[in-house]
Parts: sequence; structure tokens; C-alpha cells
Amino acid sequence: MALSTAIIATFGSFLIMLQFTSLAIAYWRLRRREKRNETQETAEFIALIRPLCGLNAFEEETLRSSFHQNYPDYEIVFCVASRFDPVIPLVEKLIAEYPHQRARLLTGDDKISANPKVNNLNKAWENTTANVVAMADSNLLLPPDYLRSLANTFDGDTGLVSSPAIGIRPENLWGAVEAAMLNTHQARWQYLSDFLGNGFAQGKTLCWRREVLDNGGGLAALGNELAEDVASTKLVRRAGLKVRLPARPFAQPVGHRSLDAVWSRQLRWARIRRDGFFWLFVPEIMMGCLPALAAVLWLTASGDLPLIAPFALFALWFGGEWALAKALGWPHQLRDILAMCLRDILLPALWLWCWAGRGFSWRGNLSGEKTLLVEKHPAPVSHSPGK
Repeated sequence: MALSTAIIATFGSFLIMLQFTSLAIAYWRLRRREKRNETQETAEFIALIRPLCGLNAFEEETLRSSFHQNYPDYEIVFCVASRFDPVIPLVEKLIAEYPHQRARLLTGDDKISANPKVNNLNKAWENTTANVVAMADSNLLLPPDYLRSLANTFDGDTGLVSSPAIGIRPENLWGAVEAAMLNTHQARWQYLSDFLGNGFAQGKTLCWRREVLDNGGGLAALGNELAEDVASTKLVRRAGLKVRLPARPFAQPVGHRSLDAVWSRQLRWARIRRDGFFWLFVPEIMMGCLPALAAVLWLTASGDLPLIAPFALFALWFGGEWALAKALGWPHQLRDILAMCLRDILLPALWLWCWAGRGFSWRGNLSGEKTLLVEKHPAPVSHSPGK
């Protein structure tokens, strides 16, 4: 066997081994039973903060899930930057429907950083007495044990509990591609990192012990990077602590997506990873089926593998991902196999296009500069109908 062929064979074998090892570890990690402290009679007070901006197709369902927590002592704080945001009537209606649950709506835009989400969260951070604060994006559908699961994940080495989102209810092919990006790709690699003791934060869920964030510079410190999850990961590691992931991730309804929407969102996340964790982003070009398939095709063309090898790899590669999705209750229709294939075609294109720029647009806000914007702001306005 020629040296070049041996190198390609080693490279392809490594990628195939990594693929199936990561699938097996993700399956084992996500099938474990959640640790519960049965002797704990009381639970620490938690503030559940939900930053809001506009309305999406599942907004009422995802926000309503905030009120259905089987956790004994928590408050809900909804945050809106603009007093004219169309989500406000919905929030006021939900608060009125659950008069026995502590819940508030705060409006106002605190310009403490260049990150609009951090600015929106700040008023809640400053207006709660909770020592544990769970920040959950508005499009996350919280299961009844959401807060309990986060609280049970903390141990002595934990600085932050975070979790990837799992895409559910895709309504078209590109929605399925978005779910494939979130599920058997991103969530799998995040849980593999967690298994290796090197967890990463994701902004969908950030559950802090207040003193950890305050000692690291406060909420404004989360605006020091392009995204608050990158800043959170670095802050926790500087403190000598770890980011932990709960026993299982939480669902995000996907609905209908267009190719442009999927591309824009994934490009934004790719640029965030490139800016925040450069040397971890560089090898992402090897992710997906195409590099391994290229190696197998080369070996097949050179006569070192039988003609059936590329087809066998294709079937096993995506069959393994489909089996993981089925075992964990994630979307696993036949359409989802096609979605996984399209995702793996997009991955190298996203990686290459990522180098064409640094900034991105998020909800109409241009990001890409680390300059902090600090200005005087009015006190937040609290709305608590039914209180």
C-alpha cells in the first residue's frame, strides 16, 4: 500500500471510529437516569428568567411551560427591551391566568454591553434576590422538571449548568435539517464534551449560581464575546469550575424553516464558535459524512476496498444517527435521514463561508464588535397583573 493510501486509510478509519464512538457515548450519556437527592426536603429559591423579543409560532406554548414547573420555590421574570413589543399582551395574559405563581414582566433596555440579549436580561438580574438564576430562551419548551433537573446537576465543581436544545416538530424539510443540526450533530458533540469533562455552555439555558457570575464580573462580562454562551464558558473555566449538562436536553419546537433561515442561523453560530474557540473550530471541516466518504471513495477507486464500501458507509453512518434519534425520541422519520444528508452537505460549505466575515445579524442587531455600550437607563417597569 502506497504511503498516501495508508494516510488516507488511517484518516478515514479515524473519522469512522469517531463517528460511531460519539454515537455510542451520546446514547449512554443520555440514557442514564437523572441523579436525584431524595433526602432533600427543601429546594433553593430559583429565578427563572425568560428574555423576550417578538412573537413566534410557538410562543404561548413555550412561555406557558414556565408556569408548570414541579419545583417548590421559584419566580418567573419575563424581560422585554421595548414597551411596545407585541409579546407583552401575551405575557400579561399568562401572568393573569396563574395568579398563585410569582411572575413579573420587566421592560427597559439596559445598555451594559454590545449584546442585546445580555442587556435585556440585566434588569431581571438586578431585581431578584435568588441565588440561583436560570436563563431560558423564549423558544425553549420547558418540561415540568426543568428547574429540578438543573438544580440536581450542580455539584461542588459546577459553576454553570447549561444545555443544548433538541429540535422537535419540524414542519417541512428545512425544518428537519434544522432539527438534524441541533440533535444528532450539535447535541451529540456537546454531550461527548460533557462526558470528557469539558462541557460548553449554550445560550438556550444558562443556570448560574449568582456568586460565580458576580465574582467573574457580573452580567456585563457576558457581553465580552460575540455570544453570551462563549463568554459564560470562559468565565466558568477561569474560575476553576466546570460547565455541566443535565441528564437530558430540552426541546425547542422548530416548525417551518427555509433554507435561508437555516443557513443564516448556522452561519451565525459557526462564526461565534470561530471567534470564541478558534482551535476547536478549525477541525470542524472534518465533521459530517463527506470527508470519511471521500476517503472511502479514494480507497475504493484504488482497489483497496470493494465497490460496495461507499454504500455501506453511507448506510451505516446515517443509520447510526437515525437509530440514536429513534432511541432518544427525537425526530426520526424517513425525511429526517434526507435532512441529515443535506446537513452534512451544508457543513463544509458553512465552514468555508464562515471565513468570509466575522459579524452577523441577530434579530435586527448587528454583532461583531466587542465595544461595550454603557449608558444611563431608566428603571425597569414591572407588570404583574393579578398580583
